[in-house]
Amino acid sequence: MRAALRLVALIVGLALAAVSHAQADDLQDISRLLKQGQHAQALERVNQYLATRPRDAQGRFLKGLILVEQNKVADAIDVFTRLSQDYPELPEPYNNLAVLYAAQGLYEKARQSLEMSIRTHPSYATAHENLGDVYTKLASQAYDRALQLDSSNSAAQTKLSLVREMILGTNRTARAAARTEPAKAAEPSKATVLAAAPKASTAGAPEARVPAEPKGPEAKPAPEAKSAAGKAPEKQADKGAAAGSEDVTKAVLDWAQAWSKKNVDAYLAYYARDFKTPNGEPRGKWEKARRQRITAPKHIEVSVDGLKVSAIDANSTRVSFRQHYRSDALKADSSKTLVMVRVDGKWLIQQERVGN
Repeated sequence: MRAALRLVALIVGLALAAVSHAQADDLQDISRLLKQGQHAQALERVNQYLATRPRDAQGRFLKGLILVEQNKVADAIDVFTRLSQDYPELPEPYNNLAVLYAAQGLYEKARQSLEMSIRTHPSYATAHENLGDVYTKLASQAYDRALQLDSSNSAAQTKLSLVREMILGTNRTARAAARTEPAKAAEPSKATVLAAAPKASTAGAPEARVPAEPKGPEAKPAPEAKSAAGKAPEKQADKGAAAGSEDVTKAVLDWAQAWSKKNVDAYLAYYARDFKTPNGEPRGKWEKARRQRITAPKHIEVSVDGLKVSAIDANSTRVSFRQHYRSDALKADSSKTLVMVRVDGKWLIQQERVGN
């Protein structure tokens, strides 16, 4: 099961403060030692680094990875636990705790850690994938227990066999990936640590395919509908994009500006009444959490680039861009997608997704 869970070795774009070139070089050197298998030297260097920067999240995260490689599981758990306590907004330490717990067979603790990771970052795909693997193992244990209590339960036996085959398939895929996919390094410019584990697929079953349609006379494409003037009508979505893209762009930029100015009321006003909150939590609870996160830092700077607007229909559109967040406590670069709707002439956010 350990092979199926993905240990995250990157804090991509999550430097907790702008680091100097010297600090970045130190982290890259330590990462290089880790990648080369020089774990003792890497641990000595990271301890020297942390001696003068005891709260540095990247250095502490890197130390946890080194301890994992040295099979010092208890020490690694302690590092990631303290890191999650000091920086609860980071999902990666929770994910790595879950992987270490699962390796010890502590699947319930792994589940709790992964749910914390997802609560912190609802769009964190790795945590969702790992949580699926943990649920699979918990299901296996539950069906096995059911059979211990009633060995004649054929339904439980069938389900247990299916779950075990899924686990075996996942582990085989993970081992194959480990043989064929080398670990990848983070981009040097981001001063992040090196990736220590390849991505493992959880696909244990063959790919589902759409059955082919019965063959018959070759179908000819229907002629495109034309207007009285003889020209094909424009698509409604294209009309909406052309008519509203400038207003949508302005709304996104004004939303980011309100966030930067820490004007919480103006920021929240850009969210529609039917906004889909993360994990479906109550709107009031979500707004309270957002107020705390926006007012807590001394300063915030939010900017966007690469903004693309794609109309869904005349009154809704999809916006994708790269978001750059900077504050005295956190630095994060991420891709973001918004689904926006036009309400009383204003473009408001109905859905918000982080990541690709």
